[in-house]
Amino acid sequence: MTSLALADALTRLLIAIYTRGQVFRSIVQALWDALSWTLAFQGARILLNEIQFSSGIVLESLMLGLLAGGLQTLIGTLLYLYRGRHPYGSFAEVWALLLSAFLVFVIVQIATLLLRESISISGALPIIAFMIALALMCSIRYLKRLLLERRQTKMGDAQRTIVFGAGHLGAQIIRRMLTDAESPYYPVALLDDDAARRHRELDGVRVLGTSRDLEDVVRRTGATTVIVAIARADSALLTRVSESATAAGIAVKVLPTLDQIIDGKSRIADVRDISIEDIIGRHIVDTEVGSVAGYLAGRRVLVTGAGGSIGAELCRQINRYGPAELIMLDRDETALQGVQLTLTGQGLLDTPDVVLADIRDSEALAKIFTERRPEIVFHAAALKHLPLLEQYPAEAWKSNVVGTANVLGAAMSADVEIFINISTDKAAQPTSVLGHSKRVAERLTAWAGKATGRTFVSVRFGNVLGSRGSMLPTFASMIESGGPVTVTHPDATRYFMTIPEACQLVIHAGGIAEAGEVLILAMGQPVRILDVAQKMIAMSGTDVPIVFTGLRQGEKLHEELEGIDEKLDFRVHPKIAHTQVAPLSPQQLDQQEWLERLDESRRDTDLVEPRG
Repeated sequence: MTSLALADALTRLLIAIYTRGQVFRSIVQALWDALSWTLAFQGARILLNEIQFSSGIVLESLMLGLLAGGLQTLIGTLLYLYRGRHPYGSFAEVWALLLSAFLVFVIVQIATLLLRESISISGALPIIAFMIALALMCSIRYLKRLLLERRQTKMGDAQRTIVFGAGHLGAQIIRRMLTDAESPYYPVALLDDDAARRHRELDGVRVLGTSRDLEDVVRRTGATTVIVAIARADSALLTRVSESATAAGIAVKVLPTLDQIIDGKSRIADVRDISIEDIIGRHIVDTEVGSVAGYLAGRRVLVTGAGGSIGAELCRQINRYGPAELIMLDRDETALQGVQLTLTGQGLLDTPDVVLADIRDSEALAKIFTERRPEIVFHAAALKHLPLLEQYPAEAWKSNVVGTANVLGAAMSADVEIFINISTDKAAQPTSVLGHSKRVAERLTAWAGKATGRTFVSVRFGNVLGSRGSMLPTFASMIESGGPVTVTHPDATRYFMTIPEACQLVIHAGGIAEAGEVLILAMGQPVRILDVAQKMIAMSGTDVPIVFTGLRQGEKLHEELEGIDEKLDFRVHPKIAHTQVAPLSPQQLDQQEWLERLDESRRDTDLVEPRG
């Protein structure tokens, strides 16, 4: 190799070291630790020389220091101390450092004892050198960490922020505010309702009171934002903080959810505004879907209505469990493009994962199922707007009844193993066209389950927060336009759940249900619609009137999750009930009879459901 080539190689190596920050930092750490041992042996020699040693041991102590430094580099590398495994200055790094240094000391001490006849160094020298080296190696790490945590000494353009919660999460978020140069928030005070934490100080930020003192602390600190740093804060606490913050004229933020943290969205900049979902009055039910969702891995999965709110979230969650193929079917091309963008990052609509079809078209469905051979089907396609279906009941029949029958028929012909039909609480003791049509869909699914012996089941839940066309987006639109906000009845209540929560239940059903069953999530206490409207108006900071319009045709004052004759069984999961509905064969469907009986009485289930 020529000198020019050698110089070029060395230049490339230096560039690689400096451009790869972690590699460079690891090399510097290893060199410092090796130097620490060399310095430590000389320091120990000087200390002991005052008592008994002559200058003749200088060379010996230097050789032992170099030996210890080499061993530190080797052992530290084997323990990943210099390979980027441990966060700098963390307890994990300190433990790895202690272990490596102790092993070095043991080896050097043994070598000293074995060579005691040929060297003049005392056995005490490695002991003192070990303590000095450890002090040097730990001190440089402490200083580095101190500099990192204090480097943002000026607030700059960051918002002066109060952190509510002086526990573990509060400590984490304050540290990240102080060390993240891009943080838009700067902590100026802590609040906590726990009396045991009233004197706590986290990284220089003190607890100045409780939630009752928020307005006073805002005046004292000039804060513009409060961040709630309490895991699973209940709605009562969030409501109290939100009301106090509104009175003080500052914004309320909450930490990302666990799902967002898992997905890598845990930066300080990702704290979000408090939402109506946070204070609506119920806790999200974790069904621990991951424990049963393994049945999706390596399977061909088809989702109807994949472009809708539930269908799209279903696709996102299913995709996490590694299906062999995910087939997204919808009649809305724009909606299909949206869900494809979410999953793949492109919306070209030129791949076989998107299928444009209408569940009303039995021939098209049969062709798709025959060609693609799905093993698992989630049936989310449906018409769901109650007042519109009251005007056009025939459309409810075509989509929710005949469409479901078509999908079931195609699934049975293609030997689908698992079929989950997504239903609604309105199917329990139905009084509306929507409820009656979905009740028939449940019965058709139950028939298919009994006929095949396979897991053909329905899942029933209440109103889904934030779904397209649901109550919350409607209220938000009314408030934004200046009102009024229309509420049907001051005492009307509904069950609510989030979109991810609903989809977890749907996926969970495929792992625990038996043929023909209906699964129902225990959703806690229903929420009064008027309360939701009032909270949303208060959060908006505007004065919008509320107008009561009266219950619409077919609408209930209070929804129910189960029928009078349905028995609930919580045999598998404490929050998921199993029940049965009477099977109904597709051969018994008669649209004209159903419409006529619907006209006679929408309040009598036996009158409006087809005979059988």
